[in-house]
Amino acid sequence: MSTTSPSPVSPEGTRDGGDLPYRLIATPHDGTLLSSEENGTERTPPARARAPRAGALHIIVTGRSAVWARPVFDEIGYTGIAVCGQGAQVYDAGAHKLLTSLTLDRRLAALAVEKIEAETGPLAVAANQDGLDGQVLAGPGYELLIGSDLPVVRVDRDGLLASPVSKLYVQHHALTDDALADAARRAAGDLVGVVMAGPGVVELLPLGLSKATGLAVAARRLGVRAADTIAFGDMPNDVPMFGWAAHGVAMANAHEELLAVADTVTAGNDEDGVAVVLERLYPAR
Repeated sequence: MSTTSPSPVSPEGTRDGGDLPYRLIATPHDGTLLSSEENGTERTPPARARAPRAGALHIIVTGRSAVWARPVFDEIGYTGIAVCGQGAQVYDAGAHKLLTSLTLDRRLAALAVEKIEAETGPLAVAANQDGLDGQVLAGPGYELLIGSDLPVVRVDRDGLLASPVSKLYVQHHALTDDALADAARRAAGDLVGVVMAGPGVVELLPLGLSKATGLAVAARRLGVRAADTIAFGDMPNDVPMFGWAAHGVAMANAHEELLAVADTVTAGNDEDGVAVVLERLYPAR
């Protein structure tokens, strides 16, 4: 990965002398495949379909848990393996089956929240229960700012950690997402991983977990290496994935933290930025 200023879209060349420019295409859906209205576009699906016809694979790598990602997968007709929950789950979308699943230690999670609140003051907290039937439990004051039609269950604070969870979401009434993420890392970065994944979405994860760790597990299952992978993204939670893949493409609408480590920048998600790159890499035949 380059740490210099990203160039315009130009991910040319092949990997190790092969016929394909990249054998694995890794994309989130929110802010990348989907428009800002959280809908699919007309141009992106045909462009995405070119890669499999050329012999390449497409894998979705999302911060959403599998239960929250499934409606999107159904809408866009995605039936492959996906990495969900910021890397915690490797999920077979076609079979609706979890292949791997990691959980957050609940004692560490509770301690992390306590340490963060000692620095920031009260937080609004939500929890993502483990498993395919796991619900998102929202504590007092927590407001979902993306995917507003996604189901949440309102509980009191004590109910958030009553069962195994894959991650916690935290919000603060005054701090920006970036400021909250920074404060959380200072206070509890030795206990949990901290990522900012979208508007109002700061997450506490098992320490060491990232989209990159989940993608590496899925890639091994698919028989593909990091050197054969091009990754797209828009948020700081995509930074580890860019570090793992051979080439990282940031959307024009991406967070500045991701833009700083991208190899190239494409158009925004409302301008079919993924399609712009895929059409170049896999021309129609």
